[in-house]
Amino acid sequence: MSERASPGGALAPGVARPTAAARALGGVTRDVIACQRCDRLIEHCRAVARTRVRRHRDEEYWGRPVPGFGDARARLLVVGLAPAAHGANRTGRMFTGDSSGLWLYRALHRAGFANQAESTRRDDGLELSAAWISAAARCAPPDNRPAPEELRACRDYLVREMRALVEVRVLLALGKIAFDATLAAWSELGHAMPRPRPVFGHGAEARLDAQRVLLASYHPSRQNTQTGRLTEPMLASVLATETNVSAAGSVSDTTMFCASLGPLFVMVIV
Repeated sequence: MSERASPGGALAPGVARPTAAARALGGVTRDVIACQRCDRLIEHCRAVARTRVRRHRDEEYWGRPVPGFGDARARLLVVGLAPAAHGANRTGRMFTGDSSGLWLYRALHRAGFANQAESTRRDDGLELSAAWISAAARCAPPDNRPAPEELRACRDYLVREMRALVEVRVLLALGKIAFDATLAAWSELGHAMPRPRPVFGHGAEARLDAQRVLLASYHPSRQNTQTGRLTEPMLASVLATETNVSAAGSVSDTTMFCASLGPLFVMVIV
């Protein structure tokens, strides 16, 4: 049975005995929501929640740091950039209520990691199975640009999630900032950095150790999707079979490792 943690830290109904991973992730969730480490980001989140935008003017914004979301027994860890000002900063759940989330959760649904293709609000019934969604920064940054010191201040939360998610086999970074943050968290956990050091690029992959692989994708932001840098057919193509990935030039040993994960492999390079 999978165990899902909500933004409030509680497990889904029907889960009687939380695992150590679920308890640890619940602690991270509580600490993220209460976080006050970065004055600039906290003030920005609150200001956006006060002023809102016309299309959401009648809604109550979350306006706080946003915790991770998903299954405590995840095999797939997805790392994004940061909450969107009128997306997760409004709804209180990662990749929820904005166009990036529409792209991501459609892909997760097709791959069998999500029970539905839409993510509009915290209570919309969305559940993840074998996947956890996180981010390099937990507060919505001005102009979608967290400062280096803000990313460093937030990294501990990603480190703690990675430590708790002991069943993760594939880490998927959406964008270069998320890619670099994931590598930094990997290093802080005491692991050796792969050599040569992995370089970000859409579809890039790096074997972190004998059990885990880091994969990269362009972020499904409007900047990428509306300019055609990332398209639905591109997502569909990477959601295809192992043969498609091998034809794209995957490293043979990593491809063999990913193939051994079975259904998980379908999603990992989106």
